[in-house]
Amino acid sequence: MKLNTISPAEGEKTSRKRVGRGIGSGFGKTAGRGHKGQKSRSGGFHKIGFEGGQMPLQRRLPKVGFSSRISRITDEVTLGEINKLDEKEITVDVLKAHNLISKNIQRVKVILSGEITKPVKLIGIKATKGAQAAIEKAKGSVSN
Repeated sequence: MKLNTISPAEGEKTSRKRVGRGIGSGFGKTAGRGHKGQKSRSGGFHKIGFEGGQMPLQRRLPKVGFSSRISRITDEVTLGEINKLDEKEITVDVLKAHNLISKNIQRVKVILSGEITKPVKLIGIKATKGAQAAIEKAKGSVSN
């Protein structure tokens, strides 16, 4: 095989469409643009979603939803995850060190899911009523 004999696969390359080259080409006269109107003319451009001056759909529909800024820095941890830790005192930094929460999290809440068998002290971490009862039953404590 020589470099001058190499050619692309059949159907790989297609020649460009030459428009406006007479009746026989199939793209003569209007060159595939139809008759009259904005899109038939050069520079005939309108923005995506433009509806000819009518109020566009995305502006007719009401705004919906809300994203709390506090929820971006808040996360939750289960009792089962806390039970796996070897620490006696648990803070937000301890949870970050064990990759239970991401680095941008500042507020944490413990939820009742799983079991806790050893006493732990939560410092600067909130807990649900059920989780707090389970921690205190295991001789632990919660201090905000």
